[in-house]
Parts: sequence; C-alpha cells; structure tokens
Amino acid sequence: MNKEVDAHALSPEGLSSLAEEHRKGARGLQARLVLTLVGGLLILNAFLANQFLFPGQEEIGGVSALLGAILLGTPIMIGGFKEMRRGRMHMNTLVAIAVLSAFVLGGRGVAEIGGHEVPGYTVAGIVAFFMLLASLVEKQTAVGARVAVERLMRFQPSKAELTSGEVVEVAALRPGHRIRLRPGDRVPADGKIVRGQSAVNEATITGESLPADKQVGDEVFAGTHNLTGAIEVEVTRAGEDTTLGQVKKRILEAESTKTRLMQLIDRYAEWYTPVALMLAAMVGVFSRDPQRVITVLVIACPCAFVLATPTAMVAGLTAAARLGILIKDVTHLESAGGLTAVVFDKTGTLTTGELTVTRLGPVEGIEGSELLQYAASVEQDSRHPVARAVTKVAQKANVKVLQATDFRESAGKGVEGRVDGHHVMVGRAAWLEEKGVEMSTVRTGHHKASVEGISMLYVARDGECIGWVGLEDKAREEAKQATADLRKLGIKRLTMFTGDRWSVAKKMAGELGCTEVQAECLPDQKQSLVETMRREGNIVAVVGDGVNDAPALAAGDLGIAMGAAGSDVAISSASIALMSNDLGRLPVLVSLSRRLRRIIVQNLFIGMFFVVGGATLASFGYFGPIMAAVLHNVSSFMVIFNSARLVRFEEALTTTPLEEVERVGPQPAPV
Repeated sequence: MNKEVDAHALSPEGLSSLAEEHRKGARGLQARLVLTLVGGLLILNAFLANQFLFPGQEEIGGVSALLGAILLGTPIMIGGFKEMRRGRMHMNTLVAIAVLSAFVLGGRGVAEIGGHEVPGYTVAGIVAFFMLLASLVEKQTAVGARVAVERLMRFQPSKAELTSGEVVEVAALRPGHRIRLRPGDRVPADGKIVRGQSAVNEATITGESLPADKQVGDEVFAGTHNLTGAIEVEVTRAGEDTTLGQVKKRILEAESTKTRLMQLIDRYAEWYTPVALMLAAMVGVFSRDPQRVITVLVIACPCAFVLATPTAMVAGLTAAARLGILIKDVTHLESAGGLTAVVFDKTGTLTTGELTVTRLGPVEGIEGSELLQYAASVEQDSRHPVARAVTKVAQKANVKVLQATDFRESAGKGVEGRVDGHHVMVGRAAWLEEKGVEMSTVRTGHHKASVEGISMLYVARDGECIGWVGLEDKAREEAKQATADLRKLGIKRLTMFTGDRWSVAKKMAGELGCTEVQAECLPDQKQSLVETMRREGNIVAVVGDGVNDAPALAAGDLGIAMGAAGSDVAISSASIALMSNDLGRLPVLVSLSRRLRRIIVQNLFIGMFFVVGGATLASFGYFGPIMAAVLHNVSSFMVIFNSARLVRFEEALTTTPLEEVERVGPQPAPV
C-alpha cells in the first residue's frame, strides 16, 4: 500500500526541511565512514605489528586489534541487540553473532593470511570492517530517490522578480502575480506568458533535450530554464501545486512503494535468519571448527539478495524521470514489460488534438457566420479540443461570440446553453436526436464530407438543426513509428477508441497501423471495452490525455496519461504520466521495464550464487571468515553496479535503434 506523503513535506518549507534531513543523514554516513576507516587502520596496524614489525610480541598487535574490534564491532552488536529486543531475527543478526564469536575467541588463531595465523580479535575487526563498509554502501544506495528529489529542488530558484521590480521569495508567489524572467533565469512557478517570447529548456519536466519555443499564451513550468528572451509570466500555480511540485510528490510516493517480489522477500525474511543459524550450528556439530561456523554466518548474510530489487528499481525510476516518464508506483514500471495490448484514445493522443474547422454546412436560410456564432457562444465554456477549434475559428473570422447562460456539458456527447434567448445545442447527431431534434434536413448534405473522413459537429437552435461544422485533425508525426515499435516489441493488439464517427476512425486507424478500432464510443463504453479486453486475458495499457479518458485509464492494468506537464488531473488519474506528448516514449517505457526485469533476475542470481555457493564451500573449509567478508562486499558491489546500468538507459537510445537496445540492453558507461 502506498505511503501517504504529508502535504507540508511538499511545501517550500517542508521541502527545505527534507533537504536538511538528507544533509543530516549524509553527515551521519560520513561520521560512520570515518569511524569505520579508523577501526580499519587499527586492525591493519595489528596485523602489520604481529606479522612484520614485532613478530613474536603478540601483545603489541593485540591491543590495537582489540581497540579496532571494539570500535568496529560495537555498531554491529548494538544493531543486532536492538533487533532481538524487538522480537525480530534480522539478517544482520548473523553478522553480529559471527563478530561476537570471533571476538570471544580472543587471541586464538581463527584464520590464515599468507601462512600466518590471524587471532580472533583481528578476525572480528576485519569482518566487522567489511560488513560496515557494505552497510554504508547499502544505506547510500537506498537514499538514491531522495537525492533525486533534492536535485529537483535545486531547479527551482529561491527568489522571483515581480514586474513591479520587487524581488520576493518564491514561497510568497500566488496565482495572479506577474513575474519577469530574463535569459538564463530559472522559472519559479507555473504560469502563462503575457509578454515576450523565448526558448525554454523543459528537460527537467518533459525529458525533451531540444528547447521549446514559447510565445504569448503558452505555458511555462517551474524549474525549467529560460534561454533566449525576456518574458513576463502570470503565475497560475505556485509552491507544491506546480508541475514540479507534483513530480516531487510522485517520486516520494514511488520510493515508498514495493514490488510484489520485494513484498514476498519481506514476508519470508524473518524465517531466513533462524534457518541460517540452524545450518551454521549443523556445520559446527559435524566439523567442530569454529572458523567454519563464523564463515558460514558471514557469507550467509544476504545483502546482495536484499539489494537486488531496490537498487534496480531506484535506477529504473531515475532513468524514467530523465526521459520525462513519471512513475507513481514501482509495480507499474514492473508491469509495463508484460503488456499484451495497448488502447489509444484518438483525439489528443494519436492525433495532435488541434482540430481545425474546415467546412461549414448551414441549412437554407442560415448564414455561415450565424451558424458559427451560435456554436462558438456555447462552446466557449468547454475545454474539449472541438470547442477550442470552434471558438478559435470564430475569433479569426471576427464573429462576435455572445455570452451563454445555463451552460451544461454531457461528456462525449455535446454542450448546450441559452444564447440570446435561444436554446442552443452543439454535439453529436445521435445526442441531438435523443433530445428530439429533427436531423433530416442535414443528413444528405454532408454525405460527401462523411466519406472523406471529416468529423461532424451539429448545431441545433430551439429544437431545430441549423447546420453542421466539419473539423479535421492531424496524426502525430511520431505516432506511426510508435505503433510500429510496439509491434516489434511483441505487442500485437493495438486498438484505437474514439467518440468520432466510423469513417473518420477507420481512416485514422489505417494510417497509423492500429489493428483494431472502436468508434462512436462514450466514456463509459470505452471503460466497458477495456474491461472486456482484460477478461479475455490481455494485460492492457490505456493511453489518453487523463481528462476525458479518466474512466478508461482507471479500467486498464496501466493508465498512461499523455502530455501531463501542467495537468494536475492527468498526473493524478493515471498510473504513469508521460510529461510530453511524444508517443515515442511509450515503446521506450516497455523496453525499459523489460530491461529492468532482466536486471533484477541477474541481481537475484548473483545474490543466490554467492550465498548458496559460498555457504557450501565455507562448510567444507575452502575459505575463512575474512574471505567471506570480502566476497560479501564483492557480491553487493556487483549488484549495485549492475543496477546502475539502467540509469544510462536513455543514452543508449540516442545511438542505438530501439530493437537493438531491447535485445542487448544498455552498456555500462565508460569510466
């Protein structure tokens, strides 16, 4: 279950305290590292004194070894004791018992290095040194997502300049404030440009490397970088309400979630330590060799196995964020690789969503300008892409838009209201007929347009249809390549859902290579069709804009919102949010998920190989506790470095075709 993130923690003050908390944690890790290195030097001094500097005078090296063992072993012993007091047998308890056993043996030889016996104090110190070192690496790795949050915070400036010339704290900004941005400034809050134009680097939000050209009326987002021009921006969202604030929140939420495998490991972890202790006891009974018992206890500590999934997930989340893919739960990232079907909404997803009015079909006695005036007057209060197209063409044609009252919108059907004393309805033909509007006067006139695949919007006044508006939409340039890439990745079922008519839907589906199409769908019908696909055994991802498609997004195994930057609804309603409108991110997400799965399997194999193989060899006396501690670190580092390859995933995409990346995966970055 997702852990709720305190709203205060995402406010500017809360985020500052989060940064301070991280800095305190970093200082704590540094202090522990210093103590570990000091203890290691004492142990090294003991070994050099006994073997080379003062051979035969064990008391000199013994004092140094004793001090080093106490300094290094105390944190491990305290940790193990705390776990036992809580009634839990944590896996680190194995190390505590091993260190204590070696310490109790004192000056007795427990291991050999270069043909020389190493006493118990020294062995306890060496084992504790390596285990503490591994623990520090594990803790540093575990805070990877928090480091990402702190880096995100740095993208937002601390101060902003109002157009009045006053410089204020970013925390003081409110919607309606106007701020001035010069070339090189970071944007402090979400807003709309009211004066000027510029190029803005939005890589921190969308993952797009190329700057976006911005002009009056365009949105800019907090944390992005103004590059070329001086602009004035009216603030629309500030503080934790900004897109950047939402991204921070989702990263924190994703960090707190666990995959099914991680939950399974947690469930059975409490049984692991008793079983390992029992095996170590059996080795002691049959071999009567304390060195073997200590070795088994050390090598049995499964840090590499425990790190296998979390390190890969942190790396995967980081790679996704750098690509402009926002993951709300790590289980969603894990699930993306198993998709068998993808459902696309048409308008705004496969198409640009920028509809253009190309034809007007007024009935006899009605002027085209009059038809457009009634349609635009009602549609001006709607946010649907069709409404924007109608109001935009009315403005270009200098048609006066009147104020509408009693406005109502029926999702997926149309809008209605009162304009200049008349009841005006604008929407689909079936909806108007349901409302009792006579449609026979316009049915024959638009037949040719219907064949050509133009979307039709009908206008009725006082129960009588007075004409239609024809609109066209363009497919996204990357949509055809994205569907082709998905087929290469083995996803054969690509379905397009739309509320548009069949003639328009079939034409668009054929152009983009969709295998199935469903037209004239209402939102609840889209949801029902997705549920049917799931019952047929498909793992379904639904891709939409996160607003009109919310029911269908929720019905799929994965809901993927397109163009989520600046849309709180899109970020909240979907499992995964693509911050830009680039559909090419979708096959990349699938490929990243599959690569993540392989990395996790490799990590688990590494962990099991060292634990099972090491414990078996240790039982027969092939190596001692010092080598066991070294091998423990080696396995942990192998897992961490293997997982870290995912962070460079997006770099592989710039030079390698997607199918090749899917086959071989990203290679480690050169040192």
